[in-house]
Amino acid sequence: MTKNETCLLLGATGVGKTLLLKRLQKITLHGLGELGSPPSTLPTVGTNLTDLTLKKKKVTVRELGGCMGPIWPSYFQDCSSVIFMVDSANIAQVSASCIQLLSVLSAEPLRSASVLILFNKRDMPCTMSLIEIKSIFRMDDIIASATQPITTLEISARSGQGLQEVLIWLESITVK
Repeated sequence: MTKNETCLLLGATGVGKTLLLKRLQKITLHGLGELGSPPSTLPTVGTNLTDLTLKKKKVTVRELGGCMGPIWPSYFQDCSSVIFMVDSANIAQVSASCIQLLSVLSAEPLRSASVLILFNKRDMPCTMSLIEIKSIFRMDDIIASATQPITTLEISARSGQGLQEVLIWLESITVK
């Protein structure tokens, strides 16, 4: 039996991790047409485990609450991939998110993990453009210096925009 892949879902408090998980779970069960209105969520304290059944494999997504940032590294050992989520409508949080991302990317156990960076809340009127965010994050420098393969996507967990691409990414990553 193949061991379940574990993907860590990280990001600051309030970026939309729980909503993303609920939406992805619904899509894998019922398809994109059944999305409906967004369910209510509460900030995660501790960790949430969600199993997603994709076409060819099962992935367990472990969401770590944003407030748990200091102990995230204790979960790095067991994961094969990381989804790092950024709230692109919260300009005040972006630099803190960038610092968090850099510490995640430089962690030894994650040197070869596949990384997906999600710029969430694209449906909000006050979001920065992808170019602005990537510039503040210095995304080109990060990608150039990282040991991991990094993918970036713009999504809206609320509207469902980009969620299919997240599932395609999860399907495409291979465990080394």
